[in-house]
Amino acid sequence: MTSNRSGRGKSRRNVAAPVQGKPQKKTVQPKREREQGRSQGGTGKEQLGIGIENGNFDGNIKDADRNRMEKGRGTRRSSGDGQERHTSNRNRSSTERADLPVQKNDEAILDIIGMNHDGEGVGRVEGFTLFIPGALPGEKVRVKVLKTKKQYGYAKLLDIVQASPDRIAAPCAIYDQCGGCQIQHMSYEAQLGWKRQHVVDVLERIGKLSVAASAGSATDSGANANATTESGNQAAQVSAALAGLEANTASSSAVSTDPNVASVSVNLAREQGVVVHPTLGMSEPWRYRNKAQVPIGVTEGGLVGGFYARGSHRIVDMNTCLIQDERNDEVVARVKEIGRMLGISAYNEETGRGLLRHVVVKTAFRTGEMMLVLVTNGRDIPHVDAWIGSIREHIPHVASICQNVNTKRTNVIFGDETRVLWGRDVIYDYIGNVQFAISARSFYQVNPVQTEVLYGKTVEYAGLTGKETVIDAYCGIGTISLFLAQHADQVYGVEIVKEAIEDARSNARLNEMRNVKFEVGASEDVIPGWKEQGITADVIVVDPPRKGCDPRLLDTILEMKPERVVYVSCNPSTLARDLRILEDGGYRTVEVQPVDMFPHTVHVECVVVIYRDDASYD
Repeated sequence: MTSNRSGRGKSRRNVAAPVQGKPQKKTVQPKREREQGRSQGGTGKEQLGIGIENGNFDGNIKDADRNRMEKGRGTRRSSGDGQERHTSNRNRSSTERADLPVQKNDEAILDIIGMNHDGEGVGRVEGFTLFIPGALPGEKVRVKVLKTKKQYGYAKLLDIVQASPDRIAAPCAIYDQCGGCQIQHMSYEAQLGWKRQHVVDVLERIGKLSVAASAGSATDSGANANATTESGNQAAQVSAALAGLEANTASSSAVSTDPNVASVSVNLAREQGVVVHPTLGMSEPWRYRNKAQVPIGVTEGGLVGGFYARGSHRIVDMNTCLIQDERNDEVVARVKEIGRMLGISAYNEETGRGLLRHVVVKTAFRTGEMMLVLVTNGRDIPHVDAWIGSIREHIPHVASICQNVNTKRTNVIFGDETRVLWGRDVIYDYIGNVQFAISARSFYQVNPVQTEVLYGKTVEYAGLTGKETVIDAYCGIGTISLFLAQHADQVYGVEIVKEAIEDARSNARLNEMRNVKFEVGASEDVIPGWKEQGITADVIVVDPPRKGCDPRLLDTILEMKPERVVYVSCNPSTLARDLRILEDGGYRTVEVQPVDMFPHTVHVECVVVIYRDDASYD
């Protein structure tokens, strides 16, 4: 069950009938010749300061703009300083935008030329850009303009005049309301193509990197099948060029521990560009999440739990989520039922009263063990024995029942205190052949199937022979570190969160791995200290949060000069920014492997291998 993470207003992804009983607004339908002239003359990104490449769109549009947007409402909005505009200001603003081809409430028919990083379709009316949630590349749609700014605007999808071949009916019954998924209405094959192309676009636009065989390879539909095919051909060419130097390696990757091969890889990247592989997707892209975090509330006197309605904190009850493991759905439904029977009150954000705030369920895919965490507004739970007894009776797979106490007036889920109500304080799961203990608050990847793919590619790109020293920055609970430790001489992991390091050390002991050391602190502070102790890294692995690497860490990497860097990214934009810094400092990006960790959402992870370009240090 997914909560509303986007905060955006309701979108209409399917055909919508015009509103009845209201006067028809004027329809703007630019002449085809004018549209063609503009498309031939340029994309208009010079006007916007944002990029549209190969059917993709990724702009410098502030998230706050979208979060403030209330789709479909005609209410007066406040100005940028938070105060209501006076009539004179509104008139002046109207005068300033009088030259725009569309105004608020206008209707228009337009072609969708791309999709931005939020999954919104991008179209133009006489060169003016509109973002349309629910529209797909290659479609012709009728829209209603909701809001205009100087360089772009937002519109609501009214009708699909001509549908994309990539459009499918979203299987989730509450897809339009929830917001946890953004692109269920796009075929999975097209999702994978779009994610690969999105990575290509930001590498070229933000990172200023040359990508092999990417220019002009996108398909009209936005699926970008040709782009992925040509990228695969380029990767094959790279491997073929390396075959003579690396006869004993069966891998299709350009990665090797042979310094001659590494030199060839760098030269090929310099001459032909970075290879961006097709996105690695799932054979079954549903029911992949192993963790549910469900807000609890009250509707018409009954306990409910599900998701926040778009653009609000009103909780809508829900019994199933198609990207959640079915067992998580079952546990949440049972907990709600037990809570209703026992008369458990739900937390009220406005008053700060009520007991149950969230229900968190974690499921270990390999072992089948489950953990239930009740997040409460206070330590005392009425009828706690009956509560535990009912859960154990109806949910036999639960191995741990915990309580987390959070009395703060905040939307942060967890508080500082966690205690065990019954069973163990952890459950156990495996990624590959590495075992992990998962506690109530510890971070663990939510898609274990794709996590194994992601980490396997990380180890491959690290090119370890058993002799290397590896530093894992942002090591978390040690997941990547322990994977690397199986193939390296020594691994050093650093993480700023103390509790995560405690978990990492426990996981190392659990797997009897003695060639890994963990330390608490900021990477940019700890790693220079290791260097002073004589510890030098052959490989540095970074897996930063969405904001990317700290600038001081990048400086530290450039000063330490490891032979290669492996970058695991959850945000292509900050990845591209950081790669530009490393390239300017003497490194060369060779390969990028997108991995679909979150099907049906706009998120994509990448693993990147970066070699030191020794020619840059001459």
